[in-house]
Amino acid sequence: MTSTPEDISRFWNLIASAWTATGTEPSAALRSAAGDLDSRLDAFLAQLSTLSTDFSSAELTALDRVAERALYDIDRADLQAITDGSDDGFLYARGFIVAMGRDYYDAVSSDPEAATTDAECEQMCYFFAHLHHERFGAFPDTGSGISRESASNPAGWS
Repeated sequence: MTSTPEDISRFWNLIASAWTATGTEPSAALRSAAGDLDSRLDAFLAQLSTLSTDFSSAELTALDRVAERALYDIDRADLQAITDGSDDGFLYARGFIVAMGRDYYDAVSSDPEAATTDAECEQMCYFFAHLHHERFGAFPDTGSGISRESASNPAGWS
């Protein structure tokens, strides 16, 4: 199962709205010192959770499917060489790239040199899956047949 254009748009708009609700733009967060960046990411994730409070199982599953695909699509050796990290560390680095919003994601996808080294957001990797589990007692089945785990995208590692 693939994401609809509406699901993709909703996902990225939700990310942007969560940043807006924190009073910080992702570009400003990127310029923050490491400790300040962590606190800004925490505020972002709290807002993202608040904005998702009333979502249905189907809505959270659709958002998780978009996140899964976004993480999979940037699962590439050229990007891992810049962001560094073990398999888990690279997954968390990709979570950071997604958390920073569509503009940053697109920039890094096009040019891995644009990525921030050693920046991670582990929570973003399974954010909507965990919300689904908390609210509905089970993890969602995205039906995509792909994995967000590192080195699972053969095209990115050939």
